[in-house]
Amino acid sequence: MNPVSEEIERKLKALFDQIDDYLERKYGHLYPLHPSRPRYGKTANREHDGLFNIGAAFTAGYGSEKGRGYVIDVDLVTLSHVPEKVQVQIEADVFKEVRRLLPEYFPERELHVDRDGRIYKIYGDLSLGTV
Repeated sequence: MNPVSEEIERKLKALFDQIDDYLERKYGHLYPLHPSRPRYGKTANREHDGLFNIGAAFTAGYGSEKGRGYVIDVDLVTLSHVPEKVQVQIEADVFKEVRRLLPEYFPERELHVDRDGRIYKIYGDLSLGTV
């Protein structure tokens, strides 16, 4: 993998870990965890514990309004029903936090986060010439 690409993904992971912490404090007590899921903070990786698994996957953006970028994925790891209204609020919180934190994590890049159809996407200067 390209070292610049690795650095972008490392920064995105840190950004999403910070958002995961925020969501766990705000919503983590509302729904029981999946029985096989460790409690929040019990593993070394936020993707593997607590109610949330937040991340992003790169997409080339074919057929997309925004082009290439990172599609934001928010999973709630529970067997309980989460009302659509709550899901929409959680997504809105993630959007707000990504928008607020992107300049902190990527001050040298012009990145944006917006809806791209039905998904949220980080897009903009994803060139591999600088970190």
